[in-house]
Amino acid sequence: MAGHSKFKNIMHRKGAQDKKRSNLFSKLSREITVAAKMGMPDPDMNPRLRLAVNAAKAQSMPKDNIQRAIDKASAAGGEDYEEVRYEGYGPGGSAIIVEALTDNRNRTATNIRTAFSKNGGNLGASGSVAHGFERLGLIVYPASAGGEEQVLEAAMEAGAQDIASSDDGHEIWTAADDLHQVAADLEKVLGPAETVKLAWKPTITVAMDDANTATLLKLIDALDDDDDVQTVWGNYEISDEVMERVG
Repeated sequence: MAGHSKFKNIMHRKGAQDKKRSNLFSKLSREITVAAKMGMPDPDMNPRLRLAVNAAKAQSMPKDNIQRAIDKASAAGGEDYEEVRYEGYGPGGSAIIVEALTDNRNRTATNIRTAFSKNGGNLGASGSVAHGFERLGLIVYPASAGGEEQVLEAAMEAGAQDIASSDDGHEIWTAADDLHQVAADLEKVLGPAETVKLAWKPTITVAMDDANTATLLKLIDALDDDDDVQTVWGNYEISDEVMERVG
């Protein structure tokens, strides 16, 4: 079981994300464009694009914005983004993985290195922290989707590997290759998910104290503010008590 390792502590804080609506829409648009360029521009024929469109809809992104992002994929002279992963160490011995979509590797690397160095961290070499994570599929449903027993039964029936339920909602973990199929099966029973994506799940988490948490959250916010950064993952564990004192 994922246990007490809550999604809000593994991924960057959704609350901060919601306050930066235009920044969020920009990141979602970029993912949609890249997904459409890598396959068919039809979400029904392109699993990655379907996930990207569903993620955008879950954040109430307007239909026109979604269609423009899809159209950009076939536009002549459009931006050409590549997927890049950065790994580093944050405060308190935490390990951080940053996923980015960029059209300029040098700019992105410089910005991310600066964010780490100014906020108690160090950017590491490729592979320096990824060994402490598993590459898995993650599906997140709000608590309103159903009770723990109902969601557990649906998840196991769909072929999920693991589920963790809390007052915040339900985290369902799958093998990376099974993500699309499990998400599709769960949607028939529970409706559209809040989040469906490939994730980095830590094998061991590191507890954060007040001082390290304050610095860590500044680092995460600095990374999230960068237009090229899509997702920030970490192995940090922040208790509700610490979050209340710091947050």
